[in-house]
Amino acid sequence: MPGLVRCNGSAGSPRPSKGRALGAIAVAAFVLLACNLLHASEPATVTFSLDFPNSDPDHYSITVQSDGHAHYECVARISNDTEDHDNYQTDFAISEATRARIFDLAAQAGYFADNIDSGKKVAFTGAKKLSYKDQQRNFSASYNFSPKPAIQELTALFQSVAATLEFGRRIAYYHRYQKLALDDEMKHMEDQARRGELAELQAIKPILQEIFDDPSVMNVVRARAQRVMEIGKAASSGR
Repeated sequence: MPGLVRCNGSAGSPRPSKGRALGAIAVAAFVLLACNLLHASEPATVTFSLDFPNSDPDHYSITVQSDGHAHYECVARISNDTEDHDNYQTDFAISEATRARIFDLAAQAGYFADNIDSGKKVAFTGAKKLSYKDQQRNFSASYNFSPKPAIQELTALFQSVAATLEFGRRIAYYHRYQKLALDDEMKHMEDQARRGELAELQAIKPILQEIFDDPSVMNVVRARAQRVMEIGKAASSGR
């Protein structure tokens, strides 16, 4: 009707329904819950890095997640007979025993929230850094040498894992490009494995298996690859 005034709003503009408002609240609550669950599902991580100029590799880092996933990256010489460097990365599954030990040692070390360096003048063995991250913590500490037993054990453990992965990187290169260089490299690897200086040998089992299965590789090298795999299997089973 002409002259009619609507007191409940502009003409033709319906008032938002209560049901629609409740629906928007429900959607917002669902999104918030999903975000919380996503962050809660993110694994905790422990990372070790070492920078040592003029060594090989001169940089590497290993990140271990609480779910057993691990990542290694380095900047290293492509092979022993060249000065050319390459950026190398690989993912691997770390053993449950090593994963549990790393996180236990991180807890013993206070998750690296405090200073861990000795502060004393000792021989430089590379700039090292340990980091821990989870939903409540995000700490890191740098050091050359630490007097703390937990840090010393973590350092030795990560360096043993890195040594294994470096052998894996080099023998993969030699298997593809310089098969004659495999003999010397595999001999050094077997010697270190027998002395217990290499950890997580199962991480490089695929390339060892490839070498063992390759009839174009010298039999002595294939035999070494088999023995290293057996050492790794024995270590994994706790024998």
